[in-house]
Amino acid sequence: MAKSIPERSEILAEHKWNLASLFEDDAEWEKNFALLGELVPEAEKKKAGFVADADVLLEALKSYEQYLILEERLGYYAHLRVAEDEGNSVARGMFARFVGLSSQGQASWSWLSPAIQALDDDFVDHCLSCPKFADYSVFLKKLRRFKPHVLSEAEERLLALQTESAQTAQEAFSVLTNVDLDFGTVETPEGPKPLTQSTFASFMRMQDRNVRKAAYHQFYAQFEAHQNTLGALYAGSVKLDKYQALVRKYPSARAMALFPDNVPEAVYDNLISTVNENLPILHRYYSLRKEILGLDSLRHYDVYVPLVAEVKASHSYEEAVDIVIESLAPLGDEYVHTLRRGLLGGWVDRYENKGKRSGAFSAGSFVGDPYILLNYKDEVLHDLFTIAHEGGHSMHSWYSARNNPFMCYNYTIFEAEVASTFNEQLVFSYLYDHSHDDREKAFLVATRIDDTLATLFRQTMFAEFEKRAHEIVESGEALTVDVLRKEYRSLLEKYFGPEMVLERVSDLEGLRIPHFYTAFYVYKYATGLSASIALSERVLHGGKEERDAYLNFLKSGGSRFPIESLKLAGVDMSTPQPVQAACRRFAEDVERLAVLLHRD
Repeated sequence: MAKSIPERSEILAEHKWNLASLFEDDAEWEKNFALLGELVPEAEKKKAGFVADADVLLEALKSYEQYLILEERLGYYAHLRVAEDEGNSVARGMFARFVGLSSQGQASWSWLSPAIQALDDDFVDHCLSCPKFADYSVFLKKLRRFKPHVLSEAEERLLALQTESAQTAQEAFSVLTNVDLDFGTVETPEGPKPLTQSTFASFMRMQDRNVRKAAYHQFYAQFEAHQNTLGALYAGSVKLDKYQALVRKYPSARAMALFPDNVPEAVYDNLISTVNENLPILHRYYSLRKEILGLDSLRHYDVYVPLVAEVKASHSYEEAVDIVIESLAPLGDEYVHTLRRGLLGGWVDRYENKGKRSGAFSAGSFVGDPYILLNYKDEVLHDLFTIAHEGGHSMHSWYSARNNPFMCYNYTIFEAEVASTFNEQLVFSYLYDHSHDDREKAFLVATRIDDTLATLFRQTMFAEFEKRAHEIVESGEALTVDVLRKEYRSLLEKYFGPEMVLERVSDLEGLRIPHFYTAFYVYKYATGLSASIALSERVLHGGKEERDAYLNFLKSGGSRFPIESLKLAGVDMSTPQPVQAACRRFAEDVERLAVLLHRD
């Protein structure tokens, strides 16, 4: 029988995070919250006196920075207090009040970016040449890039007023799929179990094929019953992307989405073309999966069931930290000593308690420690990898905050996924090299194959679908539900290959992916993993030069655009080579699994 989940008050203090690096307690937070309220009116004062004068601009930037630093501290503290116990009404009240004041503050400062973009280029260039603007130079340069896409004040106001209504398609999709659709229950050997958006993945991992099949068809029956509504919602989202790109004078919605990170569209296209060239590798894996499962035909509901049962192993939190630290030794003393000190000394909220947010995350800020939320379980090997993953995010934040001014310390999601998955690569290598059990090795390899497939191949398929859907709308054609299903089915056929027997409803999967409502985002997962694989290989098989190059990438924070910072680390994502290397590593893993399971 599973032990009961403890109350928050029952968790030992040393097993909780220590938020004192942000604020000593709630009372200190309240004092600083009041101070933030006093800073908000400063925005209007700065606006009233704003002219094209270097000292005036500098003082405005300093005031804005002061506001943002305190706002970030307050926001992180309140967010973490809610995450540790979502039933804590005091914490929820703090966070709600913070959101209200933050919205007010951001509205008060909303004039600054348009005002800076309206300044004469020669004047801004003069300011950037002055040493006193050093802490703001990256911020100003990145902001000025948007100048060709900024409209008049009246037009910008109209677009801003549309912000809330522009969320309608995404919000309606979420409510429909997570609330209104009733998927019922599925009969299992243990009795009926509820089928939901959240439990669907669990059903697809069950060993009983009849249960998987029943859950699959029952699940997609609901999507088929609402396919016209779902198709209209997604088409509306794509049309909105097209509209916003046209209004802001971008050549396409994709160009608009990639512009903030200064990622060339060739990077997106290289990803798709390189993965497409390597699809025979993926087809080989599905052939192996069919063989291992002993199936006459491979179905869509057969692709997620584990090929190797999870190895029974138990590591206390402290033992898991030891393994992670030993795995990351190639990164040098400063990295591992700092991370060990954080993992054992107040950065981490380790275990589940009633009301605590599920899953895991890292929350790094400019002021304060880079905190980590876990729900660690001794017997779940994946949780050991989660420590390494979130530790990668936290060390990225730690290095970034200590090597950059506040206005350019925050790195992009594109870069963040590299730092976290990089650590997972090193942990895998350590565990694999220290294992003497073929079954354990097979489990590790099979797990890495599934992770690579989900991140590299599947996300690239999603990225290709987004590209096609937007091209259809931007060419003036109608994006009907029939068109969406046809396009998605053609991709399923291409990516799964000849071994897959698709169901009539399989292409409805394309109508249930929430990421599609934030266009041209998912490619970052695939490119991030490709970069981390390449960099981990460099560090594992290199020396001080390769290690220092990677650490310099972590230290660069937001001071460079992602492609530039990754070049600093030693990988050029503007070429197909990193993606090709990731595909090659996937192929090696597939053949390694075949040997370990005697299927070669």
